[in-house]
Amino acid sequence: MNAPLSPLIHLIDDDAAVRDSLALLIGTVGLRVRAWASPQDFMEKFDRGGIGAIVLDVRMPGISGLTVLEKLVAVGVDQPVIMLTGHGTVEMCRRAFKSGATEFLEKPVDDQQLLDTLQAAVQQHVRSRERNRDDRDARERYAQLSAREREVLGLIVAGLTNKEIGRALDVSPRTVETHRAHLFAKLGAESLAQLIRRYAALVEDAA
Repeated sequence: MNAPLSPLIHLIDDDAAVRDSLALLIGTVGLRVRAWASPQDFMEKFDRGGIGAIVLDVRMPGISGLTVLEKLVAVGVDQPVIMLTGHGTVEMCRRAFKSGATEFLEKPVDDQQLLDTLQAAVQQHVRSRERNRDDRDARERYAQLSAREREVLGLIVAGLTNKEIGRALDVSPRTVETHRAHLFAKLGAESLAQLIRRYAALVEDAA
């Protein structure tokens, strides 16, 4: 996967002049660009695991940009998609957003608007990947807990004190303290707030 500090913009447009001018523009803000003349070629070869965004022309021969967008969403591609069109309609715009587009811009696109949109999209994608990574890590750590540790975690998330947890589980407060220490170590939590924020949903799902 491309590093978050080196995002790649995929630019798909059948017009060579448009591809060249937009690629030059996007490169001025330090973003890498890979230009594609064929949406079919792009669909077959692009790295869906990379960080970045997709700039997609609506009207292309053979397959429309909207159809490409729908195919990308259908296979779980999570890169933000910015649609470009020289002949936009309200229905086209509605369909694009309904299909998952991040933005819908009309040609000739304003240079600064496109750059601002792309930079925001890349930042959004980086944050989304980080959240997904954190969620996956949380699930893996939670799966390693013992049944008793999950019980204790559930009661901590519910807001019970150590004494209340001890009474609920018929164990001593010292035993609860031991379980609590193990939870923080196994889950990699640095504070109670972090522990609750990361694991409240998992506890609820397991209940």
